[in-house]
Amino acid sequence: MTMRSKMAALALGVWVFAAGAARAQIFTLTREELIKYTAQNPYERFPDGRPKVPDALLKEFENMSSEEVMGAGGGAPGRPGSVTFVSGFQVLNPGKKLIGRALTLQLMPVRQEVAQVDAEDWKKKGNAVPLTHQSALDLLQPGDVFVVDAGGNVDAGGIIGDNLAYYIMKTAGTGFVIDGAIRDLEGIASLDLAGYFRAAVPPAIRGLMVTGINVPVRIGNATVMPGDVVFGDREGINFIPPHMVQRLVDEAKIAHIHDEWTRMKFAEGKYKSTDIYSRPRDPKLIKEYEEYLKQKLGAAAYEAYRKRQAQPGP
Repeated sequence: MTMRSKMAALALGVWVFAAGAARAQIFTLTREELIKYTAQNPYERFPDGRPKVPDALLKEFENMSSEEVMGAGGGAPGRPGSVTFVSGFQVLNPGKKLIGRALTLQLMPVRQEVAQVDAEDWKKKGNAVPLTHQSALDLLQPGDVFVVDAGGNVDAGGIIGDNLAYYIMKTAGTGFVIDGAIRDLEGIASLDLAGYFRAAVPPAIRGLMVTGINVPVRIGNATVMPGDVVFGDREGINFIPPHMVQRLVDEAKIAHIHDEWTRMKFAEGKYKSTDIYSRPRDPKLIKEYEEYLKQKLGAAAYEAYRKRQAQPGP
C-alpha cells in the first residue's frame, strides 16, 4: 500500500486493500500512526497518541485575536504547516473564545452496505453501545474541542442538541466546531459554551454514518489533525499545528506590546498616524519603541526576539 493511498483511506473513510484482501474500515488512527503524522509535536501526548499542548500555553490564547494568530503564524493559505483560518460559520456566543485541542469526528452520508459492515466490526471489537457520533463524544477529555466534519450538510439534521452540548461543556469545558448543523439552539444559547456551526435546524441527526474518529478531517478550507490547537473568536476559527504554538504565543506578545505603545503615542496627540503606525520611521521613535519593547519583554525574551528577526524567512 502506498503512503498516498493510505492517507486517502484515513481521510476519506474508504476501504483499504492490502495483499489482495480487504480489511475493515479504519475508524481511528493508531497511537503509532498519530505519532507519525504529528511527528513535529514537541509536547507530551494523550494515551491515544494525540498531541497534548500544555494548558499553560492554551491559556495564553485568552487575550489573542485571529489577526494576531494569523500574523504570528505566517498563515499563507495552503502553505505546509501554516495556521489555517476558517470563516463563514455561525458563532454561538460571540463574546466567548474557543480554545482547546481538537478531537475529530468525520461523518458521511450513509451507504447501507458500508454502515452494516462497520457496525458489525465495531461490535466485534467489544463495544456494547452501537457506533454513532456519540462514540466520539465519549472520548472527550478536559480541554478538548469537538471538531466535526459533516461536509457542511445541514439537511442531515443537528449533530448535537442542548443535552449533548451540555455534556461537552461539563466534560471538556470548551466547545465545538461543526461543519454541519446543530439543533435546540434556544437551549444551547443559554450555555456557557463556545460554538461554531453552519446552521441550526429542528430535526435530529439523520442519514449520516461515522467514517472516522481522531483522523484528519476537513473543516471549510482547513485540514485538521487530532490534537491541533483550536482558537475561535468573533471572526472565525484558527487551527494551529502543535509545533507552531510556542512561536505564535511569543510573537503575539510582541504584537500586544506594539499595539500598546502605538496607542500610547497616539494618545499624546503629537503625531500623525503614519508617524507611528505600522512602524515608526523616525530613528528616535524607533529607538524609543525598541527600549519599550525590551522593558516589557525582559532582556532574555528581547534577545530571543531579535534573533528570530534576524533569521531569514521561509
